[in-house]
Formats: sequence, structure tokens, C-alpha cells
Amino acid sequence: MTPLFRKILGMNWVLVLTMYGLLVFGIFAIESAARHLPAPEGMTGGEFFAGRHKMWIGIGTIVYFGSSLIDYRWVRWLGVPLYAVGLFLTLKAMNLPEDAVHRLEFGPISFQPAQLAIAAGIIAIATLAQDLPKIHRIFAHPAFRVMLIGGLTIAPFLMVVKMGDMGSALVWIPVAMVAILVSGIPWRYLIFLGAMSTGFTAIAYYILLPTISERGTERIEMYLESVDTGIVEKNDKNWAPYWVSTTVGKAGWKGLGWGATEERGSLHDKKYIPWKTAHNDYIFAVIAEEQGFRGALLLITAFALLLIQCLFIAFYSRDLSGRIIVGGVVGLFFAHMFESIGMCVLLTPITGIPLPLVSYSGTFVVICMFLLGLVQSVWVHRSKYREVEA
Repeated sequence: MTPLFRKILGMNWVLVLTMYGLLVFGIFAIESAARHLPAPEGMTGGEFFAGRHKMWIGIGTIVYFGSSLIDYRWVRWLGVPLYAVGLFLTLKAMNLPEDAVHRLEFGPISFQPAQLAIAAGIIAIATLAQDLPKIHRIFAHPAFRVMLIGGLTIAPFLMVVKMGDMGSALVWIPVAMVAILVSGIPWRYLIFLGAMSTGFTAIAYYILLPTISERGTERIEMYLESVDTGIVEKNDKNWAPYWVSTTVGKAGWKGLGWGATEERGSLHDKKYIPWKTAHNDYIFAVIAEEQGFRGALLLITAFALLLIQCLFIAFYSRDLSGRIIVGGVVGLFFAHMFESIGMCVLLTPITGIPLPLVSYSGTFVVICMFLLGLVQSVWVHRSKYREVEA
């Protein structure tokens, strides 16, 4: 049996099947959610964007199996260079005020550099936390490791907040928390960091956030007001939270069915869900309306199974860098899921953030599949070149 064939047979196929199940589910959801969008002649918006999503899945498949079968100890050396490139592109995107989503275009490819930066940041944290202690033992001290993770996350976090993309910025927080947790920081440090973060929250909200992002402050204030009163007022400012939560709440057990029309009571067909972003930011509301509670529950269960498999792989990782990579991916996916689903059921403020693997998000699908490929590589190469850790 060749080593390549042994690696293929040794892959975690539950993770593979769950990932592709979510991708296929996303194709049908996008086709219905994007029905109102303009498309080339002879096609509907749903057909066009579903076809584009299939194209990105095809590219992501090559990237996924390539990163799965290559030992991640070689791929992780790309972390620091990619992190520097991600910061540079994010800084470049900050100079595009006319672009509300701060996308950069290279020929036919359009992407948000913040998404590349966070993927590269996970790999960079894993690489430096693993290899710097080999230079000098002071780099293995918990305080230095905390400063390392904090330094690598605070710069892109502030840059993305400055652009006004609160959703992409907030994802850095759980990624940093998980990286600190799985890197072996003692509990006394974790308790101290928790206390410091709690005390700094008020300063960040009342002093720093208004100077960096007025839009983010307004959205949080609207959310806190609705939580305080228990009522989401039906006005222009609360258009999205009111109708999106109403759509999810009225769906019932079975929902209205895929591609439901206005005659069947579909609020999405009436364009009450923000129709320009229904196929990415608000796709959970479309899924909940059409598939009902059972469809939404199936989607959440599939994501839970995906994350559980990742945590299982992290437990069997052969070294610290593998655990940090898998933990960072879990933090990234959970943050996207919690924000994307939570804003549709009024658990979180409205933020523009895609649902991984399901929303139409172009290159972000490829990035997600690349990161899951690294997780798979941690599993495939778990028993080789084990390193002794102090």
C-alpha cells in the first residue's frame, strides 16, 4: 500500500461527509435566497449564484485534499508570510471608503482581505507558539505566549474595526481565546485575563468604539434597546432585525417549502428580508422560513457534528501547533455560526457575516475548505514525527 493511498484511507471521513453535506445544503439554499438578484440573460439570480458557489466548491475541493494530504508541519511555515500579506491587503482595503464591504479585486477574483488575514493569523500563531521556544526557553513562558497571541490578533482586529466591519473583527476574539486556552496557559493567567477583559469592556465600548466605528456603536445600541424593552420596533432602523426575526419565528415546524412564493406567505419573496444580502448574511433566515424548525435544527446539528469532529482531532494532535490550528478553526467557525444565526433570532446585533460553507461568500468558501483541510492533515499525520514537549 502506497503512503498516499494509506493517507486517503486514514482520513476522517465523517468530517469529509459532514463538510460536503453542508456545502450541498448551501447550494440549494443559495439558489432560493438569491432569486431576486440580477443575473446574465437566460438565468435567474438563484441559478447564477448557485452555479458560482459550485465553482468555488470545485476549487475548494482541490485545495482541501491538497492541504489534507500534505503534512501540516510544512504548510504552517506559510503562516507568517501570509499573515504579513493579509495585514498589507487589509491596510490597502482601508483606503477604499466607497466600497462598503471593503473587497479587493484581482482580475475576476474579488475577496475580503480580512478573511485571508484571520486564516493566516491562525497558522502564524500556531507556528510561532510551537517554534519560538526552541530558540530560547523564555519564549515558552506563559506571559510571553499570551503577549504573542494578543499581539498577532490586536493589530488586524483594530484595522477591521476601523473599516466598520464589526462582524469580521469580532471573530478574532474567540480565535484568540481558544488559542490561549489550548496553548497550555495556566488557569491563574486565564482568570487574570478574564478579569482584565471584563474591566476593559466598558472602556472599549464607551470610549474606543465610538471613535473607531460609529456604525458599530449604533447597531449595538439598537440591539441593547430592544433587549431592554423586549420589543423590536417596526421602523427603518430596525427593518432587518424586525423582519428577519419575524421570518424565523413564523416558519413553524415544516416551513413553507423550498422556493416558497408570496402566495404561500413567503416574506423573502416579498423582499422583506434584505434581498441584496439574503444569499450570504441572512441565509439562515431564508433556510428557517423554507425548511422550518426541523431544517434549521438539522443545519445546526450538522455544524455541531463538524465542530465535535474537529475537537476530537485536536485531542489526538501530535504537537502544540496542530492543537492551535484545530482550536483556531473551531473558534473561527463557531464565531461565524453564532453571529450569523444569532442575529437572525435576536441573540446578537445585526452584523454582516457569512455562514461558513452554506452562505454564498466566494473565496471564503475556499478559505474554509483550506482550514478544514489543515484540520484533516492534523488527523492524517497524528502518529508521525511525535515531538516531546516540555
